[in-house]
Amino acid sequence: MGSRRRVRSVLAARTASVLVLTVVGACRSEPKIPKGLLESLPPSPTVLSGDHVGPGVTAGTSGTARFARVIHARFDPARALEETRFVDRFYRAPANEGFDLVLDHVAERLRAAGFGSKDGFELEFLSSELTSKAWMQDRRSPAEAWTPLRARLALVDAAGAQRVLHAFEKSEDVDRVMLPINAPSADVSGGVALGLDSLDAGEILVTTASPVPNVLKRAHELGAKAVISSYLEAYNADPSPAQRDTRAIQFSSVPYGTPIPVARISPASFEAIRAACERAPETRLAFSAEVRFEQKPLRTLVARVVGRDRPQEAVAIASHVQEPGACDNATGVAGMLESAIGLVAAIEAGELPRPSRTLVFLWGDEFRQTSEWLAQTKLTPVAGLSSDMTGESRERTGAIALLERMPDPAAITPLEPDHHTPWGAGTVDPGSLRPNGVAIVARCAIHDVAALDGGWKTAEHPYEGGSDHDIFIAKGIPAALFWHFTDFAYHTSLDRMDDVDPSEMRRTAAALLATALALADPCAADLQRYLESLNEELLVRTRAAEKVQDEALAQSWRDWCVGARHWLRSECLRLPPPVPAEATSKP
Repeated sequence: MGSRRRVRSVLAARTASVLVLTVVGACRSEPKIPKGLLESLPPSPTVLSGDHVGPGVTAGTSGTARFARVIHARFDPARALEETRFVDRFYRAPANEGFDLVLDHVAERLRAAGFGSKDGFELEFLSSELTSKAWMQDRRSPAEAWTPLRARLALVDAAGAQRVLHAFEKSEDVDRVMLPINAPSADVSGGVALGLDSLDAGEILVTTASPVPNVLKRAHELGAKAVISSYLEAYNADPSPAQRDTRAIQFSSVPYGTPIPVARISPASFEAIRAACERAPETRLAFSAEVRFEQKPLRTLVARVVGRDRPQEAVAIASHVQEPGACDNATGVAGMLESAIGLVAAIEAGELPRPSRTLVFLWGDEFRQTSEWLAQTKLTPVAGLSSDMTGESRERTGAIALLERMPDPAAITPLEPDHHTPWGAGTVDPGSLRPNGVAIVARCAIHDVAALDGGWKTAEHPYEGGSDHDIFIAKGIPAALFWHFTDFAYHTSLDRMDDVDPSEMRRTAAALLATALALADPCAADLQRYLESLNEELLVRTRAAEKVQDEALAQSWRDWCVGARHWLRSECLRLPPPVPAEATSKP
C-alpha cells in the first residue's frame, strides 16, 4: 500500500504553530499549556500519515530525511539475508561457541569495510567476566559459557522399541532449542508422570507448565529423573489455520547450576506422550543430552564512526547476538552490520557527511553489552537505540514493525491510537518521566522510509521494556526500541530463515540508522519539522485524553511536549540541555 497524505492549509498551520510555540516558549519550570487552546487550533501543515498506527509527522527534506534515502539505497538486502543465514546456523548463548563465532565473523566483515584500519572508523572488543543474569535467577553466581552439542528424547514401549520425538546433532538443527540454556548433560530413562501430584521417584515429569525454578526444585526433591515441558506463551498461538504452533518448542533458560535434566518439547509431542501412556501405562521415556560448560570471557564488539566535531558525545545502537532465532535476533545483528558497512561506503563516497557526534555500534549479550559499554566508555552517551527482531515477514509471522517509545504519559495511561502489545506493559513510576524528542525523530524516520519504499505497515506503542533500551533509560539516556511483534514463532524452534523478509530488514535498518544519524548530526534546519511533528502528537494525545475526560492525563501530555520541545531545541540549536524540572521546581 502506498503512503497516504493529508494536505492541509499551510497558512492555517503556520498560525497554529505560532500560537503553540508562543505558549510553549513562555514556559520554563513546570510549564502548562492552557486547557482549551488546542481545540481552537487548526491542524498542522502537510502531514504524513501513511500506514503507521500513531501520530503523523510533518513532511519535509530535513531531519531524518537527510539520511534515509542514501541509507536505504546502500543497504543490500541479499547480502543482509546471507549474513542472517550465517548467524542463524548457531545456538547462541552468552560467550558460547556459536556466540563467539558470530562476533568474530561480524568483526571480520567490519574490518573488510574499513573499521579498525581507516581513519575515523574504530573497532575493538570489550571483555568482562561472565556472570549469570540476575533476571534469569534469584541470585547472582559465577557462570560458564554453555554450548549444547546434542540431545535426543524418545518414547520407549514395553518391547523396548523407541520412537524419537525430538533430537539434534548439529547446531543448525531445528530441535536445538529443546535444551534450555544452562541445562546439564543427561542420560536418563524412566516412567512418565504427567503432573507433580502423580510424580514418583525415578519417573520423568512431563508437564504443560513452564519449568520455572520452583517447579524444577520440587521435581528434584521428589526424585524426578528429568523435567520435560511443552509450555508455550499465549502469543505463540499460530494466527493461521495451519496450527504451526503445535510443532513449536519454546526457547528458554534455566538457572546456572540446575541439578536436574531439563528439556522442552512441542505440544504435539506432549499429546503423543499422553496418548502413549493412556494406551500403555508402562510407556517410558529415554532422554540424553550432551552440553559443554567453559570458563570464558564475555565479549562485546564495538564499532565507532568517530564524530567530526563532537567526538566525545555518542549515539549508540545495540543489537544482541545471543538467542538462537533467525528473526530474534539474527536479523538485528545482520541488519546493523549491513547498515554499518553501507554507512562507511556512503561517507567515503561523499554521499553523507561524517556525523557531528560519534556513532557507536554494539554487538554482544543483551543488556550486558550496553551495561559494559556504558561502564567502560569515556564518551558521553546522548541517546541509545536497540536493534531487535528487525526482519519478520508479515505474511509468515503476522508481525509488523514497531517503535517502542521510552516512558512517557502513555506508559501510565495508554489511549488511542496507543495499544500495548501482548508482551505487556512495563512498570513505570510517573515521577520518573524525562521528556525528550527521540520518539519524534524515530517517527519521522519511519515515515521517511515508508515514502521511499512505497508504503510500510508500522505502529508504535508505550514503553514495555525487555531489551537494551532499558539499560540506557535506567541511566537517564533517551532511548527507543525498533522491533517486530506479535510474532507467533518468537522464542521458539519455528523462528528460522523461512520467516525472514530481507525487504523488511532493509526498511527497519534504514529507519533505525536514519534515526541514529539524525540524533548524532542534528542541525538547526531540522528543528521546524520536528516541532511541527511534535505539535501533531500534542493534538492527538490531548484530544484522546479529553475525549475520555482525563484532564490530568491531557495536562501530563502538554507538559511532556513542552519538555520535548526544549530537548529538541537544545539538540538542533546546540543549546545547553534543559534543566530537569525537579531542579527548578519549588520545594
